[in-house]
Amino acid sequence: MCAMTPTRSLSEVWCEAEDVRRSFAYSYSDQIVADIYGNAEQITKHVLSKRGSQRINLDYKIDNLVTSKWLGYPLMILLLVGVLWITIEGANVPSGFLANWLFAFQDQLTVWFQWVGAPAWLHGVLVLGVYRTLAWVVAVMLPPMAIFFPLFTLLEDSGYLPRIAFNLDHIFKKAKACGKQSLTMCMGFGCNAAGVTSCRIIDSPRERLIAILTNNFVPCNGRFPTMIAITSIFIGSAMASYSALINALVISGIILLGVGVTLLVSLLLSMTILKGEPSSLVLELPSYRRPKFGAVIYRSMIDRTLFVLRRAIIVAAPAGAVIWILANVYIGEQSILSTVAHALDPLGQLIGLDGFILMAFILGLPANEIVLPILIMSYLSTGALQDFSSLEELRNILLRNGWTWLTAINIMLFSLLHWPCATTLLTTYKESGSKKWTFLSFLIPTLIGFTACFILTQLVRFIGLV
Repeated sequence: MCAMTPTRSLSEVWCEAEDVRRSFAYSYSDQIVADIYGNAEQITKHVLSKRGSQRINLDYKIDNLVTSKWLGYPLMILLLVGVLWITIEGANVPSGFLANWLFAFQDQLTVWFQWVGAPAWLHGVLVLGVYRTLAWVVAVMLPPMAIFFPLFTLLEDSGYLPRIAFNLDHIFKKAKACGKQSLTMCMGFGCNAAGVTSCRIIDSPRERLIAILTNNFVPCNGRFPTMIAITSIFIGSAMASYSALINALVISGIILLGVGVTLLVSLLLSMTILKGEPSSLVLELPSYRRPKFGAVIYRSMIDRTLFVLRRAIIVAAPAGAVIWILANVYIGEQSILSTVAHALDPLGQLIGLDGFILMAFILGLPANEIVLPILIMSYLSTGALQDFSSLEELRNILLRNGWTWLTAINIMLFSLLHWPCATTLLTTYKESGSKKWTFLSFLIPTLIGFTACFILTQLVRFIGLV
């Protein structure tokens, strides 16, 4: 019996043996899957005779394009840009109409409150706080979701989404994650809460947790309004004739950055607190089929759009009351909102933002849609959520409050990487059943968001570009 050398502890020997076991299990499972498919192919050659099928040949031809090593990724990016362009361009008119209608009803509510002689503070909390916040959430969230989710469901029913998982499986396996995570990321575009729920499709508990913890790095449609507005002011306005396309390209670039961060964080989690080897993706690519539009509309609107909207409304309603109280209760000559914002200003300046921006993101925890209105309200000291009549008016407000191109980049970067909304955190707790993983889902993006903005700001200032 060999004596153990004193330089190696029992735990070190066990860890080395565990790594060998995992590596063997990983390669062995891959070999099993390869052998199963190899044997199945040999059996089918002996027992099946192929007749010329135009349908099968068409599927093969399409698959040769969409799963091609050279064309698969460009086609996915083009499809992403197209879906975003349709969503951005198509949501503008219904969102504006819905906002006008909802805020017109707010005026009617004000008349009713005055008629019954309600006190001003009650009108402020219920109408200017709760109702106005809910109106913002509905007007901003509903039109994009009503466009994005049907498009997503069409891709799902047509059979294309499994091809995305097939294309990205190799990249996710490099990060020791699962290719199915790409499908949960696609759901996150509409709502990160829905993306977290969709992680149920991942069989491995370890890989499911990785997908849950990283889903926030895919921007949901609640963050799109802020990104689109800032992009339109500082980038798209330079080419007004193609602003929608430019905005879609810039937002697509931000999304690709989020995908890169997702892969990097997935790899780091796999090497630290969620160690393990990636499971093999056994995926049968379905035939392409014509979507059933009735089922698409029902699933996208009832099961997804209204479901997500209901969750957002439940969280945003009390937040509206809190925001109004903070903006209208004064300590000395300043409201609580302004007092806290000034206290946060040194931290904000350190990462290229300011205290009002940080306060807007903090108060936007219930719903990301209200971040920009809170920021405008804070800058203008109006005491209630504010809209802007034009991008030029918003540009003037931001420039008067010290914004530069670096501020614009940092706010888009922070919007991409910062903590999840309250709805997503509640869904994470429901899916994981653990306060620890829920806290980590908040802590990880928060640290990454602050670190990324700090490094960029200090580097730009060191070079002397601002």
